Amino acid sequence: MQESTHLIHQYLRHDKKFPHLWCPGCGNGIVLGALIRAIHHLGCSKNEIALVSGIGCSSRMPTYVDFNTLHTVHGRALTFATGIKLAKPGLKVISIMGDGDAMAIGGNHFIHAARRNIDITALIMNNSIYGMTGGQSSPTTPFGSVSATAPYTQIERPFQIAEMAIASGASYVARGTVYHARKLIGLIEQAIRKPGFSVVEIITHCHVQFGKYNQMGSHIDMLKWQKSHAIPVEKAGSLSDEALKDKFTIGVLANRDFPIFDQEYEKIRQAAMQAQP
Repeated sequence: MQESTHLIHQYLRHDKKFPHLWCPGCGNGIVLGALIRAIHHLGCSKNEIALVSGIGCSSRMPTYVDFNTLHTVHGRALTFATGIKLAKPGLKVISIMGDGDAMAIGGNHFIHAARRNIDITALIMNNSIYGMTGGQSSPTTPFGSVSATAPYTQIERPFQIAEMAIASGASYVARGTVYHARKLIGLIEQAIRKPGFSVVEIITHCHVQFGKYNQMGSHIDMLKWQKSHAIPVEKAGSLSDEALKDKFTIGVLANRDFPIFDQEYEKIRQAAMQAQP
């Protein structure tokens, strides 16, 4: 309790931006807690962190934290984050996005940020719906589920965020849930430590929109769903396809080393400066 109180006063703009706008029972607060605990464990100064977001429920997070923050336009969080990292390479740049923000209008930016392997940490909160604007289908809305824009069921197959990040060239890719909150802290901490483009897909819930449309019950029921459907990646390899049906893996899914864009860019910049007459 004492640690939580200490972190609240150290990292949150508690006297300025609260109460927050998130719905009671939302998982976004759990992600916020995991993020500030991960940064606290890393021992980073608040001035070393730049937190960038686009638009959406999750993208309100920079409003509440006492870091260098930027609340940008829909789908463009990674473009602003890229500019910050190139201008201030000493900063630890973190981009917080929702599934719609990152994978719909921001999808092209996402795959190219991964391809470049720029040193940014991308936290993508996946609740399978556009929660803030009325419950429309997002790129991760499951096939056969219901939303405001798919009242007779969603017939498009969903993107798999973590797998797309791996295929696009990210150095570090992990998946966690807000139910597994302690594990999530570690995944975010590892992602921030890892040089290159790091992605943590965070399975969370929107009981007000997705849960309502799909009769999944309360936020407690949806947290229990995460518990029963998440399989640690270490265990998944020993399970049959039948046992893994309708489940998803959590943990570190990829951890590899590639050339880092901002470091390679600096080499080009120095070479160009030396070539000047």
